[in-house]
Amino acid sequence: MSDTTTLTIYRQLKASRDKVWRCWSEGDLLKQWYCPKPWWVSLATIDVRPGGKSTIVMNGPNGEENQIHGQYLEVRDGVSQVFSDAYVGDWIPSSKPPFMTGYVLLSDAPDGGTLMEWGARHWSVEAAQQHRAMGFEAGWNAAADQLDGLAASLGS
Repeated sequence: MSDTTTLTIYRQLKASRDKVWRCWSEGDLLKQWYCPKPWWVSLATIDVRPGGKSTIVMNGPNGEENQIHGQYLEVRDGVSQVFSDAYVGDWIPSSKPPFMTGYVLLSDAPDGGTLMEWGARHWSVEAAQQHRAMGFEAGWNAAADQLDGLAASLGS
């Protein structure tokens, strides 16, 4: 999808789709790759099911803390996740204005790796521009590199 409110990256990862899926679906694994270094995730409590709550706390090197509360809207096991900060779990609307609906779509690459589409759909052009200015492309590509390395290191 190409429009003024959607930002997307496309990556081919070395690891198999089941390993990449685990990194998106298990909180202990998500903590290891989800934000680019020197930032880190101190908390990743995720209930990967439609209506399931997601709480992710990202921490910066100068004491910054970014708490992200959201909900999974759609989950197709091993294939895709759609999540948003518009809700905080069990279809309870957030008290904050929504910023984006994110998604990840995974498919098998011909070489045994994984094709990944990772995107963010925003409520406004301004929100998409803000996300881009925050370093969307560089940050998500750095996180995707970390995801690729972690997923490739997982046992079968």
